[in-house]
Amino acid sequence: VQLVESGGGLVQPGGSLRLSCVASGFIFSVFRMDWYRQAPGKQRELVAYIGSSSSTNYADSVKGRFTISRDNAKNTLYLQMISLKSEDPAVYYCYAPAFGIWGQGTLVTVSS
Repeated sequence: VQLVESGGGLVQPGGSLRLSCVASGFIFSVFRMDWYRQAPGKQRELVAYIGSSSSTNYADSVKGRFTISRDNAKNTLYLQMISLKSEDPAVYYCYAPAFGIWGQGTLVTVSS
């Protein structure tokens, strides 16, 4: 089982980014997938998750700004982030809870 994130980078406040996570080694379509983030000096926190039926759930801090989605044909999980704020910078991780597997993380920086 492997998860590989990409798409992080530097963006101005109010900007947008789309993170991707390519999964391999398991039947991606049947499992829930999560996005977490960890800012310096803070605990890792759940940002959003998506079930196998594409039901979604979001942390209050990102509701209305972030959208989690999945493309089962591509074994890929996405996190579309808009209206990025100063409190959003962190390393973002995708996570497969059924296996306890984390990706390597991708860094999101918000700065003018």
